[in-house]
This record gives sequence, C-alpha cells and structure tokens, in this order.
Amino acid sequence: MPHVLVLNASYEPLGVVPLRRALVLVLENKAVSLEESGAFMHSATVTVPAPSVVRLKRFVRVPYRGPVPLTRRALFARDGGRCMYCGGVATSVDHVIPRSRGGQHVWDNVVASCRRCNHTKADRHLVEIGWRLRHKPAPPSGLAWRIIGTGHRDPRWLPYLQPYGAEDAMARIDGISA
Repeated sequence: MPHVLVLNASYEPLGVVPLRRALVLVLENKAVSLEESGAFMHSATVTVPAPSVVRLKRFVRVPYRGPVPLTRRALFARDGGRCMYCGGVATSVDHVIPRSRGGQHVWDNVVASCRRCNHTKADRHLVEIGWRLRHKPAPPSGLAWRIIGTGHRDPRWLPYLQPYGAEDAMARIDGISA
C-alpha cells in the first residue's frame, strides 16, 4: 500500500502514514490534500484522488523527538543501500570498530555492508586488513531524515522536505548509491 507524507499546519513534516489513514484524514476534513498520486480511490458512491502529501488543518504541537533513532531501515537509507566497503548491494550491518573490541552501536560506528565484506572483515579493525570506508559514517540530522529513514520515498515529497535538510539527505543517498 502506498504511503503519504503528513505535514503540520505550518508545513513542517510530521511523518509518513498509509494511504488509507491519509484518506480518512482528508474525508473527515482534518487535512487537505496538497499533492495527488495520480491514482483514484473508489467507493460505492464517490471517487476520490489518492493523496501523496496532506497538510493538517490544525496545528499539532510535537514534543522534542531527540536524535534520529538508529534503525536498520534508517541506516540503509543513510548509506543508500550500498556496502560502505566495496559499493555492492548491502544486505547486512557492520560495526567499523567491532563490538568485541569495544565498538559501540552508534551512528558513527555502524555501516551497511554486503555479506561478503562483513564476513571477510569479521571482528578486525580496518587498518588490520588495509580497507578504507567509502564515506565516513555520521549521524543524520534534520527532520527530513525522520521521513527518509522510514524507507518510503516519493519524489513529490521533496519540495516539502527541502527546507528541513532533504536536499542534503537525498544527495547523500543518491551520491552513495551511484
């Protein structure tokens, strides 16, 4: 099922919801559709264009959310789904400084890797095997990463996410995956 970007009344990105939830918000007059996906939703009496971006009519106060959580999906989004060692398709998560040697499970120490590189590296440091990272791992920042980190991306969302760091995030993802 497609997903829809939800914006606050101030156009601040809040999150991503399934199409059905976004459609309910629009039909209950709690949100306005800003972008349409081109598809249509049909009922017995009504045909409604499926939204791609909706904006809430009333402002919702959002508490401070803290840093972007380190999840597998967000990590693969940050690294563009590519191995940070060889550039192949990433299928696993690797700790640059192995946990068995005191490495922590934090953004600066975790990268996406292919199974072959992960197995070859095992619990060794990069200098021991003469490898280098393609890019230095760093924690993502900005509201756009909360959306991109969900793994759902739609090009129609970019104009609404650009003021919140989406351009940098998308360039980083596209640059790594190229």
